Amino acid sequence: MGYEFDFSAVWDAWRILLDGTLVALYYTGISSILALILGIMVMVMRRSDVWPVRLSAQVFIEIIRNTPFLVQLFFIFFGLPAIGLKFSVSAAAITALTINTAAYIAEVLRGGVDGLPKGQIEAGKALALNRRQIFFDIVLKPSVRSVYPGLCSQFVLLLLTSSVVASISAPELTYSAQMIESLSFRSFEVYFVVTGIYLALSICLSTLLRLFGRIYFSYPIN
Repeated sequence: MGYEFDFSAVWDAWRILLDGTLVALYYTGISSILALILGIMVMVMRRSDVWPVRLSAQVFIEIIRNTPFLVQLFFIFFGLPAIGLKFSVSAAAITALTINTAAYIAEVLRGGVDGLPKGQIEAGKALALNRRQIFFDIVLKPSVRSVYPGLCSQFVLLLLTSSVVASISAPELTYSAQMIESLSFRSFEVYFVVTGIYLALSICLSTLLRLFGRIYFSYPIN
């Protein structure tokens, strides 16, 4: 082949890769929390008896799930400033990741809620539980437990999707790799290492989420 592998340029830039990895984890962590909150809200709206509320949630889900994430990211970062809404690079990245993931989480949670026995909520009312207790203990927690593997997949997918925000120069792992590659011209070595980093991050995140699920759902519903 005539190609000599040389990973020295990658090892010399380990600090850049570390910084990019930490930024990717930061984007993932913040977006995951916000997406879960927004996803719950959209799920509640999607099941509302008020049709304008239900329709708005359905339209939001359909638009987000049927358009490319890159287009959504560009719309937020490049399009919204035309109407006076300007975002920093990090804010645009987190906003796009949050909105995109929330739409999928809302549908995952809706599937869990729809799978609950119909008499479960009535049983909670018969026990004189208030609306907060019914929602969180009778509806939400059993629903999350039934769809938890799907939620975990969405959070791992969020981590991997964060690589796309490099297209607006967000300083995460993929952007760091592009910087190193442009200086060293060692494309194979750079992206081979970055692929390994993403794989390791995904496995670690999946393992942590599984452990959290085992601990959290081992407690009885109060």
